[in-house]
Amino acid sequence: MQMKARTTGLAAMAIILAVMPLTFPNGYYYDIADTALFNAVVCVGLNLLIGYTGQISLGHAGFFALGAYASAILTLRWHVPPLVALLAGAAMVGSLAFVIARPILRLKGHYLAMATLGIGIIIFIVLNTESWLTGGPDGLTTDNFTLLSWKLKGDGGWYWVGGGLLLLAVWLSLNLIDSPVGRALRAVHGSEVGAEVVGVNTTHYKVLVFVVSAVFASVVGSLFAHRIGLITPGIGSFFRSVELVTMVVLGGMASTFGAVVGAVILSVLPHVLTAFEDYEAVVLGLIMMTTMIFMPKGLVPTIARLWRRRRASA
Repeated sequence: MQMKARTTGLAAMAIILAVMPLTFPNGYYYDIADTALFNAVVCVGLNLLIGYTGQISLGHAGFFALGAYASAILTLRWHVPPLVALLAGAAMVGSLAFVIARPILRLKGHYLAMATLGIGIIIFIVLNTESWLTGGPDGLTTDNFTLLSWKLKGDGGWYWVGGGLLLLAVWLSLNLIDSPVGRALRAVHGSEVGAEVVGVNTTHYKVLVFVVSAVFASVVGSLFAHRIGLITPGIGSFFRSVELVTMVVLGGMASTFGAVVGAVILSVLPHVLTAFEDYEAVVLGLIMMTTMIFMPKGLVPTIARLWRRRRASA
């Protein structure tokens, strides 16, 4: 039954991604869709850490920024092929995440949140001050993403790359959750002491999921850098990290499809609310606050529970 639901969800997502471009009248809509898809991939990885393992991270935008800057620096200054730069950035970010994960993941609750916040702030400060390498506040320009002689550009090209990457990320996440590793992650979330008693190496699994979620962010950051053409330290700011966490919470923690829905909603909603002009932030805050009051588990888990109750009563 669970396998059927997972397959149905992936198929529905693939159909939606295939049909959506038919509704886009111009390139502006592609830009919004690309942003939503990239955010969704980052949130799928972050949800593994927050939703399934119960480890908060307020510095994930830093890993996103490191992936972006790694690709920009390697391709711009050393003329490394973009795909190689992307993989090198992912390896660097994964190694960094592995090194810092073991000490900070010993912390819990708000102590862990403060530690990850500190990591994000350090990354932001380094990107902002080391002008000789990162360009400082002015940032860096990037070239188009090329693979051999093929150059990725145009409205549709990035959309299909983002859509394919999202399907791959969701598929990997669902398979990880249904594996013995996923069961260990849920055990860590439920009770670390209980998990250790039954033989689960909690440190190993927490480090593993931290590295996986950081690599997700790095890969998306690298692609984002080539798509946008100009990156600045702001992409690794604290507010960006909070935005990513909010997307996961809004869609529904411990729900892969919820993370996707939350990312899409918070990526698209600011553009929809531009009609409110100066009150855009107020309206957005009211919508989020109302959702959290009446749907504390998040949008997707709440709607799924109501649907199951309706079917049971019928």
